[in-house]
Amino acid sequence: MKTLQIVSLISATVTMGWTAGLFAAFSYAVMPGLGRTEDRVFVDAVQRINAAILNGWFALGFVGAIVFTGLAAVLHLGGGQRPVLPWLVAAFVLYAAVLAITFGINVPLNNAIDAAGNVDAIGDLAAVRAAFETRWVRWNAVRAVLSTAALGCLAWALIRYGRTM
Repeated sequence: MKTLQIVSLISATVTMGWTAGLFAAFSYAVMPGLGRTEDRVFVDAVQRINAAILNGWFALGFVGAIVFTGLAAVLHLGGGQRPVLPWLVAAFVLYAAVLAITFGINVPLNNAIDAAGNVDAIGDLAAVRAAFETRWVRWNAVRAVLSTAALGCLAWALIRYGRTM
């Protein structure tokens, strides 16, 4: 049981870090960089990123973070590992909020900018960009903060786990 506990906890921490890093990179580098481009480049780049990001590596981090965190919490329900549990639950709740924001705000915005079609056929690129950029960037920053907080909770859970061994 201890092996499953530590493997799930490490897996949760790694995948959460991976995902928090992705959201943070979009907040401090990708979107500010794209923000300095013209409308055509911005819309085209976002559409291409939307297509490229849907891959197995992204899925492993994005889905793995919630699955491994939930598994780690379940595996720590009994025994002498109870001091770890509140931190796992906090990480789970924080990341659940990230998922709610992602599916409630960011994905619909991604779908809308994709639905605008090929950049060469869009009549008003500025309007397409305006409908997307500010709201997407704001909520991505929230995802970055929440997932980083979840990572902090998991890191502390690892420390607490080590102290109980």
